[in-house]
Parts: sequence; C-alpha cells; structure tokens
Amino acid sequence: MTRLSAAGFPEAEVRARAREGARRAFPPLDEYGTTLLGGRGSAPVGGDPFDALRIVPPIFTPRRLEKLIELAREPLPSDVDLAVSIGGFRSSCPVYVSAFGSTRAAGDGLGAAVARQAGRLGLPLVIGENIVPVTGYGRLRRQDEASMLLDRIRAYAEDLPAGLGGVVVQQSTEDADAEVWNLVYSDPNVQSLADSGRLGFELKLGQGAKPGLGGMTVVDRATQARLGDAYAFDDLFATGSERVMRSGSPGTFTAEILRNQIRFMRNNYPRSRIWVKMPPVRDIREAAEVARTAGADAVTVDGGEGGSGWAPTAFIENVGLPLGECLVRVAWPSNPATTLLASGRMWEGTRAVKAFAMGAGAVGLGRAALLAADECGDAGLVRLVECLTFEMRLLISALGKYDVSQLDREDLWSAQPTGTEPAAATVATDGAGVG
Repeated sequence: MTRLSAAGFPEAEVRARAREGARRAFPPLDEYGTTLLGGRGSAPVGGDPFDALRIVPPIFTPRRLEKLIELAREPLPSDVDLAVSIGGFRSSCPVYVSAFGSTRAAGDGLGAAVARQAGRLGLPLVIGENIVPVTGYGRLRRQDEASMLLDRIRAYAEDLPAGLGGVVVQQSTEDADAEVWNLVYSDPNVQSLADSGRLGFELKLGQGAKPGLGGMTVVDRATQARLGDAYAFDDLFATGSERVMRSGSPGTFTAEILRNQIRFMRNNYPRSRIWVKMPPVRDIREAAEVARTAGADAVTVDGGEGGSGWAPTAFIENVGLPLGECLVRVAWPSNPATTLLASGRMWEGTRAVKAFAMGAGAVGLGRAALLAADECGDAGLVRLVECLTFEMRLLISALGKYDVSQLDREDLWSAQPTGTEPAAATVATDGAGVG
C-alpha cells in the first residue's frame, strides 16, 4: 500500500500521536530539566479566525467550586466529563469521524481500519459519498473486489460498545441515483444498528475542499465503462492514460428544497438520525438555520480547511470561508436540540476546545483519522484520540469547567475582529472576550 501524505497538514505530529498517545501532549521527555519553555508569542494576524483566538482561564471559578463540593475534594482534569450526545448518538467523547468516501486514500482496507477503531472507541462514524457508484455496496461480492460500503459498516460494528456510537451514511446526488439510503435501510446486516438507534443518514450539500462543486473521483477506464452514461467523465490526463476523472453535481437547493428533503428523510427513514453537511459558504447562517428548524439531528459545518479527497488546486486556498468564520456566522443558540458539528483541520485539543466555545458540540477527524490509521492500522486512531481527549480535559479544566456544554465565548479572546458581516460576532480588544 502507498503510504499516505497530507500536504499543508501537520502529518508528522499526527503520526507521532498515533504512535505515542497522550504522552505526545508534552515536549519530548529528554528535554525535561534542560529546556526552558515559554510562549512563542501571538499567532500571526490574518487567515483563519482560529489563529487569532486564545483560550483564557479565569481566577474565579464557581463551577470548580460546584465540582469540589460534589466530589468532596479538589477537582482534577480527569474529572472533566467528555461523554456527549452527537446528533442523536451517545459518544464517549465530543469527537466523530467525518466523511471520506470513495477516495483511493481510504482504499486498501484503510477505510475499514478507521471504522474498526472508531467503533472500538464508541465514536460516531460518517461514511462518505460515491462508494456505491464507484465500488459497489458489498452485499454480494467477489474476493478481489475493492472495499465497499458494507465492509466499513461491518468493521465498525465488530467491537462497538453497547449503547455508544452510530453509523451515518452520506448521500450525494449520484448516491441518490444509486438509492444508497434504501440499500442500507433495507439491509438485514444493518438492522441491529437501526434497531438500537445507531443508524443515520447525512444529506451532503457540499464540502470544505471544494464548496460549490460536487464529488470528483479518478477512476480507471474499466470503471468508466461499467458506469456507462450515468456519470460525467473528463479526459484530463495524458493522451492514452488509463485514468479519467468522474465528476458529480453538488445538487440544487433552495430553502424550501432543503426543508422538503429533511422532511422526506424523516418520513421515509423513521428509525434513522438525520444529519446535514454544509460547505463553508457565505450564506452558512441561513442554511444552517433552515436545517436546524426543519428538524435535523446534526448540522456539520465543514470549514475551508477540510477535505480528504481530490480537489482542484485553485479551490484549496482560495474558495470558501475558514471554519472559525463559519462558526461565528452560524451563532448557534444555547442548548439546541440539533448538534452543531465542526470539521476542518482537527487533530489536537486547542482547536477542538475553541470550536466548543464557539458553539460546536463535537469535532470531526478526517485527514487525521486516515493518517493515524495509516501509521498503525490496529491502534493509531485510538492513540490519536487518547492524546486529543487528554488535551481537552486539561484545557477545559483550566477554564474551571467540567463539561463540554459549559464552554462559552467568554473562554476565548483575540486582538483581531472575527466576522465580516455586521451581524456577526466580534472579538473584543479589551480582554472582555468574544462578544
């Protein structure tokens, strides 16, 4: 198998965490007692609003006092409760595995390795688009066929703890043509998940890597011939190349179409949770509000830093809002019935805790999950999440809080304003926090 790489992503650090687990949250042990550590100064101005945010603990911690009284001792970071509900599923921590679909990077068993470890951890798992149109569903298969959607579901369920986690199957326009949700919902292999309330479907409106575009997959000529006229193909590569690009549509939506689609999902799949994935677009506030009020169990905001598949280079750095700006614009209400999910360059505790303070109920691991499983197919993702949750507990307890839901924008500060719309929240420059 070709070893994965991740351009513009802290690959080496993610792989180190996949090997070492929680101890990687600290400097190397051989530096203890010989290296003097201190802050490196403020983050550079510009870019993602997350870059300018700092987590700011207080002196006065009334919630710590409440915890002290409850425990009859001083609270420790280990007392932070990370168990949450994510889009209708119980999870061991505020983390889920975000969608990656038919991308070749998830092939050769890597997608199944991620699924297996996510199940062992009790984390919700989103299975991405285009798997069925490209490689098939997997109910009937030959030994030599590529990894299919059902392979990931089975791997996930192998060691799934009772009452935790859930599988969410994403659907794009091409998946809808292939009736992916109908295949899953009617499959006897999936009934135990549905019966236990651990099956969901995610309507994909777009993705961070290429907002405004549909899925793009490089396939061979044999696959092109098998798919026939059902999909669009582009001969972009060298003359005589055995590979072509299959392009999909992002779909056409208005507010009413989105409401009707969620109503359709609720009526036709009553035992499944309903998730909606949003790209980092300028009307993210309106779209997220439509999905929330229509009854979605979760709304995923995929920032412009997200993406694990094939995308045009022009889009990667120049199209779509950064995740921090998306969260500012969404401005989710307190204690919503719908979980706001955040994905895009998630792999360590500080970015996750900032997202929680800005209203997210959980964060998604995409590239980081693939890299961790690529580093160690048996336990890389487990160790990465171990380090991530260890940092979460340290940071949340430093704020004098002991539950993710207690985090708020008062816990953040930046000298730089966030939000470009008049109605968007801004960050104060006098230490008052995020207003």
